[in-house]
Amino acid sequence: MNIAEFLHQKGDKRGFSFEVLPPLKGNGTAALFRTIDSLKDFGPRFINITTHHSEYVYKELENGLLTRQRVRRRPGTVAIAGAIQNKYDIPVIPHIICSGATKEDIEYELLDLQFLGISNILVLRGDKAKEDRQFTPTENGHSNATDLLKQVNQFNDGFFFDGTPIKHPGDKFCCGVACYPEKHEEAPNLEMDMQHLLEKQQLGADYAITQLFYDNEKFYAFVEKARQMGITIPIVPALKPFAKLSQLTMVPKTFHCDIPEALAQEVLKCKSDEDAKALGIEWTTAQVKDLFNHGYNHIHFFTVSAVDSVKQIAKILF
Repeated sequence: MNIAEFLHQKGDKRGFSFEVLPPLKGNGTAALFRTIDSLKDFGPRFINITTHHSEYVYKELENGLLTRQRVRRRPGTVAIAGAIQNKYDIPVIPHIICSGATKEDIEYELLDLQFLGISNILVLRGDKAKEDRQFTPTENGHSNATDLLKQVNQFNDGFFFDGTPIKHPGDKFCCGVACYPEKHEEAPNLEMDMQHLLEKQQLGADYAITQLFYDNEKFYAFVEKARQMGITIPIVPALKPFAKLSQLTMVPKTFHCDIPEALAQEVLKCKSDEDAKALGIEWTTAQVKDLFNHGYNHIHFFTVSAVDSVKQIAKILF
């Protein structure tokens, strides 16, 4: 299934997709599959799977000293994508990221995905390493999603990254990218950030999925400005239900998006996380209904710490 072709289809049928994380190293797939089991009966159209680079951790030696080691806490994105597609027959979209990967690593990921029959990917720069003040590209890797997209294009055209022809090219990848209605945290302004999105479209990006947002008006303004700039690819609104009191300060800091005044005032009235969760379900349900009314019939959800909330919303709307 080509996700871009699906997103371009016109019609009134409403649906959703969602994002999951690979299991922590050594934890197995049980919890991940429980998440999918809880949502599959509502007919998700596709599932995104995140990719995570390695990070430094400190381990204590027998002599009491600490040693710093690199550990990849959530490996296995490609394998998990294959497992989900095989078990559930739901289209999957693994993230392909610059962070922590060389051009050769990325090439092997693309080859493995072709072997598995997976032809939809989300092309991202990825987060900077926790220990870095700014994003530092891996040696022989890419510094941004635009350059990564160029490598995927070259692969689609039948050439490895070093220019060697591929003897038997497989199906071409359909590439999605990220966009930010309230701008990327590192962009100097929204206009320059949107220029990067336009460049990604010019390089063949087929669609874009937004960062989470809680104010639909900011999303509508973003899409209107994108269309005025000549960005014509589908832009998929992505939401994450508010679920905990701590998210009032954590969400703006982590995801660099505003909590609307009306929502913030309601959160302050909540006495517990359960109250905040109920409020989040109510707020996100209203967001989705408003998006439906504005012609957006496909909604993407981030499920981390919000699986049950997404399920409750799906019960109401899908």
